Amino acid sequence: MGHLILVRHGEPGLKPEDRLAGWVDVSLSKKGIEEALECAAELEKFELDLAFASNLVRTQETLLIILSGQKKTGVIVHEGTGDGGNPGKTDWYSYPEKLDKKLIPIYFTPSLNERYYGKLQGRKKQKMVEKYGAEKLASWRWNFEPGPPEGESLKAVYERAVPYFEEKILPVVKAGKNVLVCAHQNSLRALVKYIEEISDEDIRNVRFSTGELAIYSYSEDKLTRENAEMSPETKRNL
Repeated sequence: MGHLILVRHGEPGLKPEDRLAGWVDVSLSKKGIEEALECAAELEKFELDLAFASNLVRTQETLLIILSGQKKTGVIVHEGTGDGGNPGKTDWYSYPEKLDKKLIPIYFTPSLNERYYGKLQGRKKQKMVEKYGAEKLASWRWNFEPGPPEGESLKAVYERAVPYFEEKILPVVKAGKNVLVCAHQNSLRALVKYIEEISDEDIRNVRFSTGELAIYSYSEDKLTRENAEMSPETKRNL
């Protein structure tokens, strides 16, 4: 039986409660490192076979800390690098076909990136509340659509994250592997919406705290969540 493990990155230096980070590329804070170490301890019972993260450093750092708890070395798979004029024609891989048990292939992809916040990118939340109003800001952040000015809606994130999940991640889980996906508030909300068939309206209430795990098992052609549902305290993590 395969497992899908979703985890939101640890707290970044640009604190989520203060600013709208989006695509701002910032490393983990001290607290974020501690959260990643807690995830590593919680996942010791799983032997991970494959891992995915976004192209942003806060997910990559979180993933590598978790893998250290597995006593495994992540080896990056370079997909579709191509040969000059024909990108994607040749795939170059940085690991042998038969991996040592201490090695684990990891994939970094922009498909799992946080939403692009457009004009709100990197801005202080309180300043945006003052400029646009709390209700409008909350609508942009938590509703399925529309998104912020010149930025991505959750629908837009869904339309890039879910096809990647269906093509690259889900088949591996179905094959009985344990797969770790380290991503962001909104790319994870998009995946959970798809997996749990959450409505456009109800997805507004789904939130991930930094360092939070969602663990699914795959059997009888279905992903079923194993760990507790998100608490009201987590859902209030704005």
